Amino acid sequence: MRDALADLARQSRLKQARPKQLGKLGAECVSYFKQTIEKRHKKFGVIGQAWVEIVPRELQSSAELSTLSRGVLGVIVQGSSAWYLLKQALLAGLEQQLMLRCRGAGLKKITLKAGRLSS
Repeated sequence: MRDALADLARQSRLKQARPKQLGKLGAECVSYFKQTIEKRHKKFGVIGQAWVEIVPRELQSSAELSTLSRGVLGVIVQGSSAWYLLKQALLAGLEQQLMLRCRGAGLKKITLKAGRLSS
């Protein structure tokens, strides 16, 4: 009887699922930050700051800075109505304000593209 109880206890101990040891989330958060946010901040630093300060909040919520190549800033806009409103605002002088503010960063032109925002 004792052998049966000992065998049962041993089997129970061996077949029991052990909780997995999870690593700390801090290292993964730091690596994600370095790959995405820090890289983007370096790329759009001055231009991104000017965008936040100059462009109205209603337009910012449906637009996202996506590329910067040879002085051309690519902006993705979600929805045709938001694209139209942002295009009208840029033509009304917003683009000129941004270019004056970001002259040192080399901003020459802003292009709008319809698409989905990444976040």
